[in-house]
Amino acid sequence: MKSTFKSLWLCSLGFFAMLGAFSKPADAQDQSAKSAASNLFDGKSLQGWSGLTANWSVQDGAITGENKADAPIGQNTFLVYDKPVKDFELTLEFRIMGGNSGIQYRSKIFDKDKFVVGGYQADIDANKRYMGINYEERGRGILAERGEIVAVDAQGKKSRVGSAGDADALLSQIKWEDWNRYKIVAKGTVLQHYINDQLMSEVQDSEASKAATEGVLALQLHAGPPMKVQFKNIMLKSY
Repeated sequence: MKSTFKSLWLCSLGFFAMLGAFSKPADAQDQSAKSAASNLFDGKSLQGWSGLTANWSVQDGAITGENKADAPIGQNTFLVYDKPVKDFELTLEFRIMGGNSGIQYRSKIFDKDKFVVGGYQADIDANKRYMGINYEERGRGILAERGEIVAVDAQGKKSRVGSAGDADALLSQIKWEDWNRYKIVAKGTVLQHYINDQLMSEVQDSEASKAATEGVLALQLHAGPPMKVQFKNIMLKSY
């Protein structure tokens, strides 16, 4: 009799444990879903992205932007992802041959037809000047140089509050005209740019009238001399 009662008691415990597993709170389920990274590029098409078809394509399994010598673009243009981002971690691989490019985030579209975008930009630069910096296109300009940790206060005053390392030493981590790994982490007011796992710059943006908390994600094709930039393995994890 005692044995039967014990068996029933153990079965009941198992049932309620199983029930608890299936009745996971909705907010916990949402948090779990947010923590999973999404692949934003299928490796063969520009599905989910919009831009000038004459300048953006898929080549060798990578999103490819080209400013061509025989048909140069008149202004910077972007390939825009079709969903906005807020707090996130973005990782991708890139390589650039000539010119300048970058990754826009929490940004605004200024011209839908020509895909003109402005906002925070994680810079990519073949000329070894701007790589890794935080540049606000159509806004406040350079927010943090490579190697800088910068705080922007409520009135827009910038202060260097720390260092990510020597700018030239950080630049030496780049593999030129080869694949590199970019990571952007945006959490609240803190914006961090990493290349090949090295922190390149950080901005703590508390200027509420100009700081962005949400906006588009976009890849830049820069006006000027002929250039080519490629992106692949684009993974986004929302917080």
